[in-house]
Amino acid sequence: MTRPQPLGAPPAPVPAGADERVAAIRAGLGGRALVFVGMMGSGKSAIGQRLAARLGLPFVDADAEIVAAAAGMTIPEIFAKYGERYFRDGERRVIMRLLNCGQIVLATGGGAFMDPRTRERIGERAVSIWLDADLKTLMKRVRRKNDRPLLHTDDPEETLRQLLETRRPVYELSDIRVESRDEPQDVMVEETLGALAAELPRIDAMRRAAQKKDFTKAMTHLHPGRAQAEQGATHRETVHVALGGRAYDILIGSHLVEEAGERIKRIAPGAACAVVTDENVARLHLPALEDSLKKAGVRYSTIVVKPGEGSKSLATFGRVCDEALAAKIERRDLIVAFGGGVVGDLAGYVAASLRRGSRFVQIPTTLLSQVDSSVGGKTGVNSAYGKNLIGAFHQPSLVLADVDVLRTLSLREFRAGYAEVVKYGLIGDKRFFEWLEADADAVFHSRAEQICAVAVSCETKATIVARDETEQGDRALLNLGHTFGHAFELLTHYDSERLVHGEGVAIGMACAARFSARLGLCAQEDARRVARHLASVGLPTEIRQIPGWDEDVHAIVSAMYQDKKVEGGALTFILMRGVGEAFIAKSVEPAEVLGFLNDEFARA
Repeated sequence: MTRPQPLGAPPAPVPAGADERVAAIRAGLGGRALVFVGMMGSGKSAIGQRLAARLGLPFVDADAEIVAAAAGMTIPEIFAKYGERYFRDGERRVIMRLLNCGQIVLATGGGAFMDPRTRERIGERAVSIWLDADLKTLMKRVRRKNDRPLLHTDDPEETLRQLLETRRPVYELSDIRVESRDEPQDVMVEETLGALAAELPRIDAMRRAAQKKDFTKAMTHLHPGRAQAEQGATHRETVHVALGGRAYDILIGSHLVEEAGERIKRIAPGAACAVVTDENVARLHLPALEDSLKKAGVRYSTIVVKPGEGSKSLATFGRVCDEALAAKIERRDLIVAFGGGVVGDLAGYVAASLRRGSRFVQIPTTLLSQVDSSVGGKTGVNSAYGKNLIGAFHQPSLVLADVDVLRTLSLREFRAGYAEVVKYGLIGDKRFFEWLEADADAVFHSRAEQICAVAVSCETKATIVARDETEQGDRALLNLGHTFGHAFELLTHYDSERLVHGEGVAIGMACAARFSARLGLCAQEDARRVARHLASVGLPTEIRQIPGWDEDVHAIVSAMYQDKKVEGGALTFILMRGVGEAFIAKSVEPAEVLGFLNDEFARA
């Protein structure tokens, strides 16, 4: 499929021989996407694909993208295993990402437009076309397939009628309506082109009016009732980690610290908690959490550690355990990890060990911890021999990722977390990486994009963790860049002035991509693309960028042998066959690694 252009880029040339009407529509769209909405069976995919060919634009089917993101599970299988709510959450995130990739023609599922957040994003980035088919036409079409999970009822026709009745008022909020009839598809494409040519000037006029600080009035005039409908938009996402009896939810959005007390009380009525945090988070955010716990009537104590990797030690672990026991925290009480990755790993290991296992809640306060370390149950502390070599798998009972606290992060810390976000695109989601390439600045500055980036990252990790909780198989993919990165951290003695974890991962991912290219596994351009994107947001991509670096290649390889993925004395790396195509490479020859590292230093 042709890769969509980034938003703001000049539109692709109009295909040779295109008629004047097509040229006018392309100009009238001004770089915006076209999004088809409507009921199942209304023809969104078939007509959308043909319209895209006429306009010379890429076509994307949102349902196909959802299936790809779900590792090939069909939509009925997703519904059956996880339920409609889970599907709708994933659908919303997929559409949000697609609309950030540039000018495309997009066919959406029948229920996608029902979500206020999806409608809002379509309104910002696209022109929506409603294919309106009557019940008789829809039933005739959907009977041909048995892949409509919402119609798996005793009376599919009555179910479809009720769905149509419920959804019609929302579909009417779209920009353009085209009646979908039993006509040849080329006829329907012609009618759609005619509607676009006629309606785009009106839509543009109303949107210009909306920009003059009269948004509500303009939207109401364009679509009566639309402004009221958009008021229902919220800023929350939920990702479910499916681990049977140890399953839990990750809540992502705003104001979650303020709600933490009630949510903790809900999952553990009558329980007390020990809040483990560091000095920086205590100064900035602890009062809000304490107020929430007080209002909910939750008894709590606080344990404050020093910020930085130095607190991930056996000495600090022992002190936190003693303070929690002194506070009379019992097995049925909770440990609350309130901080970044260091606090989360430390507090999680305390919870795994205290009274041989207590429940705990993660409230991550950095982007890195929200998208990575707070999810999946890896807990532990560092050793003089390497990072995270002492610990346990211990799943939280709840994760609350409040994006509001990210506003207090330094740019350096936010960038460090962004490296882990990029990782999820590189290991298995090329479309997500393209979304980040197209509009990384939005992730740094927009709450909506931050929520989406965190949710997609958590969703990817949750899917992998559900398959391989204790890293016996493909969970190791989540360590892309970490074999290199952890070695760099060890050799800098975890000195955060010189290198923080996300920076080590950024250099490590760039190294892994270049190493893959050197081995002939991926194209050189893929390796350059990875480094180019990381560098574009200010992340380091070369070993020489680590301040005060004076270690040689043999020291790096020696540090790599302390990596937790080493098996039988053999090195394991996560390498790439391309963007979004990572794999586990076992028993990599040390000579290959030394040769690559020598090239890296020679190139520097």
